[in-house]
Amino acid sequence: MKIEYNNLYTHFVFVTSNRLPLINSKNRERIEKYITGIVDHNDCKLYSIYANLEHVHFLISRSPSLSEETIATIIANSSTKFINDNKLCPEKFSWQTSASAFSVSKGDIDRVCKYILNQPEHHRKKTFQEEYDELMHYFQKTINPK
Repeated sequence: MKIEYNNLYTHFVFVTSNRLPLINSKNRERIEKYITGIVDHNDCKLYSIYANLEHVHFLISRSPSLSEETIATIIANSSTKFINDNKLCPEKFSWQTSASAFSVSKGDIDRVCKYILNQPEHHRKKTFQEEYDELMHYFQKTINPK
């Protein structure tokens, strides 16, 4: 059956292999633009993206024909090849073999976009590990309220 309308928003977090700080500010925008192109090419829409030294956040609405795992794999494989082919990192680049995908309601899109775009300020106060722990705690609490 053809899906006429979908409302499938996902906030992804990809982490570099071994959490190495491989994404430098000089190449950050190039990597973000490339990921944006991959998203667009796969009938999805990117709302916001920010690549930090060792991780990237992005919010997309995805095609119902693609699972989170499928689009994440496409983005990870293609961006890894792009980064390595263009020598955008000082050593061989790869993402961790797993990523995080958080469902986002339509009413929270603006809030999540602001959160993603505010990453530089956010990481002046918190490490990536602290941020990730908070995300996991928030979503676990939301999924399993006590």
